[in-house]
Amino acid sequence: MAHAFPEDELKPISCEPQTRNRENPADIGLNDVLGNYSVTLIDSLSTLAILASDPEEQHARHALREFQAGVTALVELYGDGSEGKRCGSRACGFDLDSKVQVFETNIRGVGGLLSAHLFAVGDLPIRGYNPVWGGHGRTNVAIIWDGRFKYDGQLLRLAHDLASRLLPAFSTVTGLPYPRVNLKHGIPFHRDAEAGVCRIDGTSSDPREVTETCSAGAGSLVLEFTTLSRLSNDTRFEDLAKRAFWAVWERRSGVGLIGGGLDAESGQWTMPPLAGIGAGIDSFFEYALKASILLSGLSPPPTTTLTNPGMHDPQSYLQVWQASHSAIRHHIYRSSSTEKHPYYAQSDLLTGAPRYTWIDNLSAYYPGLLTLAGHLAEAIESHLLFSALWTRYSALPERWQPVGNMHTAGQPYIDPNFKHWAGRPEFVESNWYLFRATGDPWFLHVGEMFLRDVKRRCWTKCGWATLGDVVSGEQRDRMESFFLGETAKYLYLLFDENHPLNKGDRPIVFSTEGHPLVIPDRLRTHSRSRSNSAYGPPKESRFDAEDAPTCPAAPSPLPLTISHVANSPDLFHAAALAQLHLVPINPTRSSPLLEASGSSPGISLADIQSPSNYTFYPWTLPPSLIPPKGTSSPIQVPITSTLTFPNLNPPTADGDKRGPQIIPLGALQKVVEGVLINSLSNVRLSMVQQSKSLGMAGVPEFRIQSIANWALGRDEKVLVSREAVAAVSPADPHFTRVKDLEMVDLVVDAFGIAEEPSDGQDDDEPNVFAEWDIELPENATMDSSWSELQAMVSSLLSSALAGTPDHPTLTPVDKKRSATLNRHIIPAILPTGAGAAQLPAPLDPTTADDPAHLPLGYLPTSSIFFLDSTLCPPHRLPASIARTHNILVLKRGGCSFAEKLSAIPSFPPGPEALQLVIVLSVPESRSPGEKHMSASGELIRPLLDEVQRTPNGIERREPLAMVMVDGGEETVGWLRGAARSFGFFDEGGKLAEVKQGGLSAGVGDGEGEDGRAGLAVKRRYWFESMGVPIGNLIML
Repeated sequence: MAHAFPEDELKPISCEPQTRNRENPADIGLNDVLGNYSVTLIDSLSTLAILASDPEEQHARHALREFQAGVTALVELYGDGSEGKRCGSRACGFDLDSKVQVFETNIRGVGGLLSAHLFAVGDLPIRGYNPVWGGHGRTNVAIIWDGRFKYDGQLLRLAHDLASRLLPAFSTVTGLPYPRVNLKHGIPFHRDAEAGVCRIDGTSSDPREVTETCSAGAGSLVLEFTTLSRLSNDTRFEDLAKRAFWAVWERRSGVGLIGGGLDAESGQWTMPPLAGIGAGIDSFFEYALKASILLSGLSPPPTTTLTNPGMHDPQSYLQVWQASHSAIRHHIYRSSSTEKHPYYAQSDLLTGAPRYTWIDNLSAYYPGLLTLAGHLAEAIESHLLFSALWTRYSALPERWQPVGNMHTAGQPYIDPNFKHWAGRPEFVESNWYLFRATGDPWFLHVGEMFLRDVKRRCWTKCGWATLGDVVSGEQRDRMESFFLGETAKYLYLLFDENHPLNKGDRPIVFSTEGHPLVIPDRLRTHSRSRSNSAYGPPKESRFDAEDAPTCPAAPSPLPLTISHVANSPDLFHAAALAQLHLVPINPTRSSPLLEASGSSPGISLADIQSPSNYTFYPWTLPPSLIPPKGTSSPIQVPITSTLTFPNLNPPTADGDKRGPQIIPLGALQKVVEGVLINSLSNVRLSMVQQSKSLGMAGVPEFRIQSIANWALGRDEKVLVSREAVAAVSPADPHFTRVKDLEMVDLVVDAFGIAEEPSDGQDDDEPNVFAEWDIELPENATMDSSWSELQAMVSSLLSSALAGTPDHPTLTPVDKKRSATLNRHIIPAILPTGAGAAQLPAPLDPTTADDPAHLPLGYLPTSSIFFLDSTLCPPHRLPASIARTHNILVLKRGGCSFAEKLSAIPSFPPGPEALQLVIVLSVPESRSPGEKHMSASGELIRPLLDEVQRTPNGIERREPLAMVMVDGGEETVGWLRGAARSFGFFDEGGKLAEVKQGGLSAGVGDGEGEDGRAGLAVKRRYWFESMGVPIGNLIML
């Protein structure tokens, strides 16, 4: 205030104001933030209000006076926001010719004004401050401060003025706001940009303004704008902010990730398409979770053309956070199985494949967000690495690389272009959340380390400088407004355990700029809005309210050592990744010992020397918290393998093999499922061993993680053509094809009935194109050509029209309806036990006779009987059906598998007789555990624990082969469409048989112009390397 007010920022070294760079409008590092509206004061008002609850009464009174004086100064400069006193000595409201960033102006300006208003009127607590509204009439009601200033909501009106000047940025068809706006003129640089004159060199006299925004910038407006709308009764802000939030979420990729940059006009993600948790993305996740808290108990505003009820439901925001966290954990998280200590890096937006490994300073907020969501163990694990990095560098570099390169001898390093520390608060913010959740003193000592290092390295006689280089300690002459607005605030709250904000139990949230916000109780209801809106995650991935995580109770202190974190077995894993062992024991850091004075902060020995050593961190950790017999768990070393194939290219006419070290043109092809390999010549596959993702937990398998140095996502498949495999020796132990003795695929050609169109459309009708992503079971093979893939895609389209009910009832078809024949692949599991029988030879083809190669409508087995009942004694299957049908389809349940087979009479074997029994595992027959397995694509293996017998109890001479398939609606519909005959047991126990008919002309016997319905069995294979399966490698 003494050296820079009323300008935006202070230069702490030169003791001068920092203003906008009007000579260079392209200097967005300054101009995006500095709008010429005293941003540091506005950003710091909530910090002063928090300091006004200090336990020392003298300090509290001083902070409250400074808070009230700051409010008074703002009103004098910019007016009180009312029509009568709209102008101040500096401007009429914020009618300033300043082009600013929407995001920064919202979180610093609008958020700072709103939070200060809530403190001023008592909606946020200040110890000992009890504002009383006095006066008469509507225009005279106010809170009197010191008998002079009358506060009647000036900050709220100024926040409304400032936010209103941001609204022109929302005039896009996508709902995504433009990144910048002029506080006086709006967005003429966007509207008039196309009016420029084109020059011959390709430039323009009025070049196009940048329209790229970021997910954080567009999606982090909900807290401030909703609070403003509720306090001012102006719903425009809330509607536009929520519309922008959902506009970002709607553009998430197929793997559930959101990227950093996207164009406000086109809505397209910008290049490169990266996903992570840091810069450009961070506060979107933060506002998803915090919006669910702030909006809880609020009645939704009236629905407008911009919104629908689902966009206001707090549960929808919680579901966005949960779905985002799940995707982050799956695709962005680098686990301890492959790294010394887990961390979050950058992945491909579309596939989740790892792209870059750097960790940015802004990511340090994530442990605090995890703590708020109740994921405490993950939060502590993440925070350990940031604490270790701070211990090493006495600050956090803006970007740190945990994976070295040739220039660093493979050692981690600081990105040379991002070696500064701007005084950011995210690290100490997370530390505060974690201490509040655990009470572990380890976090207090992290805060002590932060405080001592900042005091030693950043103090100047006028303020606090940022660091241009965290290694050398070079200071930069800038103090960002968030240093006082956030960093100092969280540090203070960490050490004031009894502060009212640390004790409350209200839906108070801290914005991404550290401003406390709350919707007052008088505006809050106890009703909860429930919506079936399309907004939010898909229904199948939504979480119930009961699934919302809760923060576990703080554990009891450990005997002697007290701290659970200091005794954590992975404490040294983060130290190893940060290389704390390279820091000398008890070094004297580069700082003299100085007495506190006007030109020195006062540096003591405790500010520069560790009481233990630097592999124990934070470096301020006292020996009393170091476990005397602490044990570190071993760091996992990933098991990796590389398959390098030789030159398999055929020789040229002159006998020379072309390009012995070059992958042939067209050998690799990007497809939806992953990568298609048409030739293995000179291809290198890098693999990592991990636990099997499905089925037998803990069983190791390889996953191909990169092809020729191109990294793959965790869910991406490697599809290899039959021709490529044929060129490799089948006896090679490093690359062996193995027959699956547990799973097979049923190839089904079935008729799909096209129903008459209805007047309306069911809201629950599946999105056909969303189902286009073909999933294959674990370790499956697709022994077929691309025609099979095309048939599978077309089957998805036709099955969406089939519309089979959950429990189909057999009714004769009494009218002609058109039908189409489509091919489907149904995973099936073989039984085990004494009664299990091998597949008969006609249904167990060799590789050369792969049935998937047969044309559509010409599968070998077409006599299928669909029994729409359970087959349990005393019911018996008529012998005529067993003699005239090759395939019997029946439902699971009612009795054991062995009892079902015993209800099938004996019959003479023959080409027309029964060969296979298909059991449908319908939903009502599954146990609770099986329902969970079914949701993840697994099938439980049937047990035939005794030999097969006939209805008379005689051991069956030729046992029947059996498989079990998932009995969901889709599978039932396909098998019904392939059946020649149907049957069901009536109330008297007699079988009523119905012939398939009426589908279309000439299809009464299950045949049509394009062939007939039928079924075949296709064997599965997997690939192994030295006896270990390769989980994501599939042969076409």
